[in-house]
Amino acid sequence: MSISPLPKVLFFDVFGTVVEWRDCVTRALMRAAESALLDPEKQLSVDVRVQAGAMTPEDWQAIAEEWRASYGQFTASFEPSSAFVSVDEHHYTYIHKLLQQRGLDDMLTDKERWDLALCWHRLEPWSDTVEGLRLLNRQLRTCTLSNGNVALLEDLRNYGSLPFTDMASAEHFGAYKPSPQVYQGAVKRFGLDPSECGMVAAHLYDLKAAKALGFMTIYIERPQEENLTAEQIAEARREGFVDQWFSLGCGGLVEVARRFGIPTETSS
Repeated sequence: MSISPLPKVLFFDVFGTVVEWRDCVTRALMRAAESALLDPEKQLSVDVRVQAGAMTPEDWQAIAEEWRASYGQFTASFEPSSAFVSVDEHHYTYIHKLLQQRGLDDMLTDKERWDLALCWHRLEPWSDTVEGLRLLNRQLRTCTLSNGNVALLEDLRNYGSLPFTDMASAEHFGAYKPSPQVYQGAVKRFGLDPSECGMVAAHLYDLKAAKALGFMTIYIERPQEENLTAEQIAEARREGFVDQWFSLGCGGLVEVARRFGIPTETSS
């Protein structure tokens, strides 16, 4: 079944939807710890060396997941009337807290913690992302609409060669999704009506907020991103705030392009 009408701009959530974060961030944490332990100039205590050396890949992944969860809590609780605090700043502050909780706060210098926090600028695209965006660009504009700050999104675009035609960040609008201020700001920026815009995300809360303002909504299921139960899927379908649902294994953004009627065959 094809999707119509074609939106003029298709907005994209980024973390989890366009790029994968779990493995990338886990590897960054492990590399930072290994580098610290092998640095002959570091004066690490025996306790820190023992604790860091005992950490398993699963332990580091648990930290990555808690770090990611803290981002969600931070953006959801942010008051738009407050002075804007970037996601980069939050990532830096919270990784210090997570390492401190595990007795590893002395493992990294302040500069090294900042370098580690910036690992969120170096995330790998999902296998269908680049080709899917390239195809969609043939008939419409594609734009980020992420809670990530501008510098973060620009680095992700460059690192992953993401062919977005436009970039928009929550930072531009002084709020975080799911605040209506973000979606409305994006629509106004393009001089469009919400009905001329689409929102693509791997998170139902994002689509529910966008749909309430009149966007077309497209759900892309990604591995381990929401892990919805059958009951949660059924409830979301009953509520009707998802216009198009793309399950795991369907082809991701390439399949979105195909359903928009964009030819997906590679020309010879």
